[in-house]
Amino acid sequence: MGENPAKNHYAQLNQGEENEMEIFGYKTQGWRRVLCIAGYILSCGALLLLFYWKPEWDVWANCIHCSLEEADIVLLRTTDEFRTYSRKTVTRISVSALIKSRSDYPATAEEDSVFSKSIMKPSLQVKSIQVQKIRYVWNIYAKQFQKVGALEDHHTCSAIHCKFGSGLTCNEQNVRRVICGPNTIDVPVIPVWKLLIKEQSVKLHRLVESHNNIMVTVCRNKEGFQELESHHLVPGDTLVLKEGKTLLPCDAILISGQCIVNESMLTGESTPVTKTHLPQADNFKPWRMHCAEDYKKHVLFCGTEVIQTKADDRGLVKAVVLQTGFNTAKGDLVRSILYPKPMNFKLYRDALRFLMCLIAFAAIGMIYTVCVFALNGEEAGEVVKKALDVVTIAVPPALPAALTTGIIYTQRRLKKKGIFCISPQRINMCGQLNLICFDKTGTLTEDGLDLWGLLPSERNCFQDIHSFSEDHSLPWGPVFTAMAVCHSLIVWEGKIQGDPLDVKMFEATNWVIDDSSGHQTEGQGSTHATVVRPGPKASSAPVEGVTILHQFPFSSALQRMSVIAQETGGEQQVFTKGAPEKVAMLCRAETVPSNFESKLLLYTAQGFRVIGLACKSLQTGKQSAHLTREEVESDLTFLGLLIMENRLKRETKPVLEELSAARIRSVMVTGDNIQTAVTVAKNAGMISPTDRVILVEANKIPGSFSASITWKPLEENKTEDYGSLEDDSQTERRIRLALGSGQYHFAMSGKSYQIVAQHFRHLLPKLLLNGTVFARMSPGQKSSLVEEFQKLDYFVGMCGDGANDCGALKVAHAGIALSEQEASVASPFTSRTPSIACVPELIREGRAALVTSFCMFKYMALYSTIQYLGVLLLYWQLNSFGNYQFLFQDLAITTVIGVTMSFTGAYPKLAPYRPPSQLISPPLLLSVVLNILFSLSMQLFGFVVVQEQPWYSKTDIHSACLSVNDHIENSSSISSLGLHGMRDGAPGQMDNGYKSYENTTVWLLSTINCLIVALVFSKGKPFRQPIYTNYVFVLVLIGQLGICLFLVFADIDDLYSKMDLVCTPTMWRISMVIMLAVTLAVSFVVEEAVIENRPLWLLLKKTFRYHSKSHYKRLQRVLEQDSAWPPLNEIFFSDSVAISVEGNMGGHSNPTFDSNEDAL
Repeated sequence: MGENPAKNHYAQLNQGEENEMEIFGYKTQGWRRVLCIAGYILSCGALLLLFYWKPEWDVWANCIHCSLEEADIVLLRTTDEFRTYSRKTVTRISVSALIKSRSDYPATAEEDSVFSKSIMKPSLQVKSIQVQKIRYVWNIYAKQFQKVGALEDHHTCSAIHCKFGSGLTCNEQNVRRVICGPNTIDVPVIPVWKLLIKEQSVKLHRLVESHNNIMVTVCRNKEGFQELESHHLVPGDTLVLKEGKTLLPCDAILISGQCIVNESMLTGESTPVTKTHLPQADNFKPWRMHCAEDYKKHVLFCGTEVIQTKADDRGLVKAVVLQTGFNTAKGDLVRSILYPKPMNFKLYRDALRFLMCLIAFAAIGMIYTVCVFALNGEEAGEVVKKALDVVTIAVPPALPAALTTGIIYTQRRLKKKGIFCISPQRINMCGQLNLICFDKTGTLTEDGLDLWGLLPSERNCFQDIHSFSEDHSLPWGPVFTAMAVCHSLIVWEGKIQGDPLDVKMFEATNWVIDDSSGHQTEGQGSTHATVVRPGPKASSAPVEGVTILHQFPFSSALQRMSVIAQETGGEQQVFTKGAPEKVAMLCRAETVPSNFESKLLLYTAQGFRVIGLACKSLQTGKQSAHLTREEVESDLTFLGLLIMENRLKRETKPVLEELSAARIRSVMVTGDNIQTAVTVAKNAGMISPTDRVILVEANKIPGSFSASITWKPLEENKTEDYGSLEDDSQTERRIRLALGSGQYHFAMSGKSYQIVAQHFRHLLPKLLLNGTVFARMSPGQKSSLVEEFQKLDYFVGMCGDGANDCGALKVAHAGIALSEQEASVASPFTSRTPSIACVPELIREGRAALVTSFCMFKYMALYSTIQYLGVLLLYWQLNSFGNYQFLFQDLAITTVIGVTMSFTGAYPKLAPYRPPSQLISPPLLLSVVLNILFSLSMQLFGFVVVQEQPWYSKTDIHSACLSVNDHIENSSSISSLGLHGMRDGAPGQMDNGYKSYENTTVWLLSTINCLIVALVFSKGKPFRQPIYTNYVFVLVLIGQLGICLFLVFADIDDLYSKMDLVCTPTMWRISMVIMLAVTLAVSFVVEEAVIENRPLWLLLKKTFRYHSKSHYKRLQRVLEQDSAWPPLNEIFFSDSVAISVEGNMGGHSNPTFDSNEDAL
């Protein structure tokens, strides 16, 4: 039974979002419910357990489908490839106690809100469901379930100020609180007995408990201010932020004043962030659209700490509650950990298929058992018991645990190396990684920057470069003032805090920040302003200090920041810094040097980070607080270029070389300038000196819906006018030569990437195949890029700082955050040391864990099959293994091997190929099948040959030992042996029905055979260290072999009696050891010479013309035959129809972070 979307029965929840779901309405039917309860009782709870695993079956059995409006049960289905179902009960929330008369109905502020549209009349109830900690209510007008706990997106900037500026009334607040639920991120601590399933809950509980219940001050409409506990907050409440440190219990929009916030606990960035109030723009655009990408500059996020507030002329610093509970940025982060995206890894899928095969194998054994025992006239109960016994033997119950042990030990080894993992199932996936995306700043290069020089500009000409490495200080002037004031630095805990670039720039002036001054401005009240003054080491300046009156913080969309500053007793001035190209566009053309582009290229091509500086004087009489950003950042005077050096980390080049040698692709994804990124990629070894770089540029055609794309060779000219884009025939011939051998790399900007994704979708896979440098990428574009690589069947790793890369870290198969901050909980892996050396380490351990999983799987499959074959052979004689024999094999042999086999560590060198990713691969299946045949042959040989021995007797189990004791009188010996046998057990159960020569032979052969396959399957190189390095495992094998050989050769009556063994001649025991030795030799030779013989399998692939089915491999083969690719110096135009990807440029992104890289 499936789902057919009928009218009103079906809808979509969270349409267009990452957690999009389909929702179906159902109504419980009484007689169906009664039948199901009866089924639960009659099946002893088995049916209930089945329904727990399959919630859709539960709903289909208990309910009939109906419209969502009538539903009391809803069935949810994810829209991803997994199509996972979940069942939710529709609950009713009563608000009648709060609404006693019409006047109590939600007021004007509520008329267009979901709160008023969800209250059913006259019952005054709200229908709701809770999905993954988020509450949804039924909108009776829109006829759909809508999320509550967040302010609606349709409000304009002016509406937020007008409707919520003075706060909600008590009644409005109470109604919203009942409908939304408490403002808490509640992560219950799982009891100890459940910790194996939910290991992350304690860490998450600590992460959220600090801000779940704090005291806050809110504005009450017409009722003044009120102190209340934060869990009572609702969307629309107006918070008053007081001076001093404040922990934020919700997401809120700042509507007056300014805040400096420490977001490190959420973003991983230690730099304090400046937040400005929402403008009172009078237009019809929703506030997020009006603010575009800069809306985050007005939002205070839950879990972050306000460290400083600055009031404006309105007196109070106020913020409107935007989102509460799990709807907040932090709540979303916690939910992404509590409900991770399912992993579709072939290993686990294949393991399930293999288990199905073992079950089918067991079914054959059951039929054989029933036939044998039934034909021999055994009782029905005994036949059923023996048949079920076969299932438990053929299907190893310890298989899932065995597959997990390798991961647990790997996780422990990683922890010792400073790499922490919150998603252990991804460890195996690390073994398959073949492409790693690296952020640049702080990942490949040092986090801090060093000032290298300043290239000042006067009268549209660049002057002599000023070097900061020399002792002479920078002379006073507009450039000096720009460096002293154009930043967002603060003094926090006695230290200057802020962006590392800003800190270096400000420190070069030798000025100091006086952050305690109040400043009186004409027409305004007293406000908290930042004043910078000359420090003790500063060169003489003609001013006492400069006051920073107003800031326009850095914006990734605009790629710049500006300040309005005033010298003591002087006029107000604007200073702007940012990406040189952007700053130059805002300047008057006559102030920008004619050789601006060539000079910029000269420094960026050498890997320097270049910042543009500009300024202008403000007209007197204009109040800085009332000027718009557009007015301020126009008609500027270009001041020059600030050149900063961003050095590679010491370990970057060796790590990238190691990855390259292992044939793992490295890609740079950065927010920096494209020339700087290309140079760093060359210096780091991502692009070798002989390889060519092709710049891919895509642009929208003004006045139309189409776009163009060009491919230009990025050539470096060594003359003064450095780095022009060559297109002469000689260059093209040289590049074509390089392209012929595949030695070329594409470089593109985030803007070009987005246009290609929209207008040239068919070209994107081809570009990604050789794309190495992606510059000026926004956080959303980084996530999108990782997903596009995954669509090409790459296994993608992402290594970044855990903040602006948060989305990409989550989307990648293995995200590695180089951050110790709590934000790293969003990433599956976190490295304590901020070094990319953790990447090859993780791949090594991932490969070792994957190979260990395969070894364990093969061993568990063989162990159960060996035991299964032995039991079926003995069933032929209506015999079986004894209880102690089963116990010895299961506990003393297999359990100990299962625990210790996984101790083997990773091989220190990365091999230039990956381990197989699936169990259903020819070498692995051949290995299992051949070893099963070897085991079957040996056991069958022993079973048949023992019956041909002259001393063999089917009835007398002591005949073998009698035949070698001719000096003993027959009568006395038989009598004494008989009495001895009876002394060990009652006459009727002397051998428990198990003792026989066949049992002894088959059991000893199968037990030692388990040790043989454990040894043969414990492979070392190239992915794991040699077996002898796993001392515990080797000692265990030696100990187990010693015990087994002791059981073979010892002739101790009491021991043999307990183990259901019988005495055999010494020559037969030696024969068994020879059989085992031959099996070991054959098995070992086959495993090494055939199964692990990589050249042989490559030859077979070539002979049978087998090609990889991976999308990127197929594309590579196609492009190798295409002599026209890439089309150098050609322009392509798109059709007028574009694919809209604006709203979905990535998976999970960290809403609190805006990368400062994008500006520079």
